[in-house]
Amino acid sequence: METIKKVLLINAHLPYPNWSEGTLNSAFIQVAHEFFLSKGYEVIETSIEKGYNADEEVEKHLEAAIIILQTPINWFGAPWIYKKYVDEVFNSGLFSEKFLSGDGRTREDLSRQYGTGGKMQGKKFMVCSTWNAPEASFNDENQQLFRGISTADYLMHITSNYRFCGVEVVSDYNCFDIFKEGDIATSLKDYPAHLAQVFEI
Repeated sequence: METIKKVLLINAHLPYPNWSEGTLNSAFIQVAHEFFLSKGYEVIETSIEKGYNADEEVEKHLEAAIIILQTPINWFGAPWIYKKYVDEVFNSGLFSEKFLSGDGRTREDLSRQYGTGGKMQGKKFMVCSTWNAPEASFNDENQQLFRGISTADYLMHITSNYRFCGVEVVSDYNCFDIFKEGDIATSLKDYPAHLAQVFEI
């Protein structure tokens, strides 16, 4: 009998009353939830703000073939609760050696590179994020703030945790300029096509 594949959706949004209630990030979570259900996946969800158990989150990661982080970019990073989540969950995965066994280097084999000790090969990770920044502020050396970097470059502080553990990182998806000129409706509508492409479903 074929095993049902699982996807883990992690919502990192932290509500700020009368400013950022989380409806947009929840909408992206819902689109992803419905997409994966339609493709025969079992959907597991974690809303960090509602609480979690680090050891249980490790098991969710191990069960899932696909892991998606849904996050706003607040002051140029994910909300602080996500860093706390990563520290606690990935430390649990390190100490139990379920995510990785060391950083990959050994004194016996000096050719082994830093970041090759992961045990989570075969899994895929993606970031879906919402930004006040416009799309035009990326991939353009003339832009004063980001100076030519891509969103993938910018999100390396998030994706590197997964790559360090052996997970394949796929192309991120972003909803830009959400407070001014962004086309949120189109970003939501186009999201399933991106999921289908990067996860080859």
